[in-house]
Amino acid sequence: MNDILASMSNFNFCYRIVPCLADPARRSSLGLKAALVALHLVYAGILFLFDSDLIEKTKEEPWYTAIYLLLFVVALIQYFVTSCSSPGYVLDAMRDVNEKNSLYRRSSMLSKQPASSKSGSFVITVEGSESERNTQGSNITSWTKLVLDMYPPGTSIRTFTCSYCNVEQPPRAKHCHDCDKCVLQFDHHCVWLGTCIGRGNHCQFWWYIFEETALCLWTGILYITYLKANILRVWWKDAVMILLLVTLSIALIFLLLLLIFHSYLILTYQTTYELVRRRRIPYLRGIPERVFPFSKGVCRNLYDFCFGRSSIYSLERLPTAMEIEEKSRPYTCSDFLTCRCC
Repeated sequence: MNDILASMSNFNFCYRIVPCLADPARRSSLGLKAALVALHLVYAGILFLFDSDLIEKTKEEPWYTAIYLLLFVVALIQYFVTSCSSPGYVLDAMRDVNEKNSLYRRSSMLSKQPASSKSGSFVITVEGSESERNTQGSNITSWTKLVLDMYPPGTSIRTFTCSYCNVEQPPRAKHCHDCDKCVLQFDHHCVWLGTCIGRGNHCQFWWYIFEETALCLWTGILYITYLKANILRVWWKDAVMILLLVTLSIALIFLLLLLIFHSYLILTYQTTYELVRRRRIPYLRGIPERVFPFSKGVCRNLYDFCFGRSSIYSLERLPTAMEIEEKSRPYTCSDFLTCRCC
């Protein structure tokens, strides 16, 4: 009994020193992060420990090993940067919009200009254009009016109000049950990263997969090079290296498929959630499967994904019926000549 009480007091002492350990979800997330770092160190450490030829090559060509170690460090840094980044939460976007509106009203009052001479509008970044939103003469908040304008006229507020957060969701947003928050342009919840992937961190996520794939491929080549030169010399070393190479190959196949899949999503301007649950999402239900309603062309999609995300709180309205009809139109030779697909 005394031992149990002593162990409980030790746990409480640890929780006071490191408060994040008191949360089971955070503990599991930290455990996964520690396991991933340990896996990286094991694969690279055993390689340098067993492969004497690699050590000799490092002495002759230090740049080769330096580039490999640089990629190793960059991949781990990108992992932690992505895991700590915000996917873009709806609540944060709502606060941002309401704060901008309140600041505008304060500046209008300080300028001592009559309210009747002002339009009562504020400018908010909406993907595709910058438009003014009227926020005067109603009890509805600025955020609600802004979100309403993203949907077709006549849409009820209840149809896009989250039943968990009780906030109005703009198009492409979804509530994540793991994070217990609504995420803008929700893609999926990544267990290994311990966070959601959304509008705010999808680009960082893609770069992390790319760097991890490159590191995994390079490490596999080094393992194969070792086995070619040292096979049947020390059997237990060969067994360890073959076992690690097999698991590394499985991880590489998974990473390559994931990289190709997310590259396809970027080129077509979709999310994993929209692709998998297309028939269940109200605003995608009536659109043909081969039509990508939010796509602006391959080149524009790439540009927006890499450089056009100046704000993680930028919103995107639903396309009109005419825009969907235009995107549904089959490509012709003249369309390719005029780069319609781009």
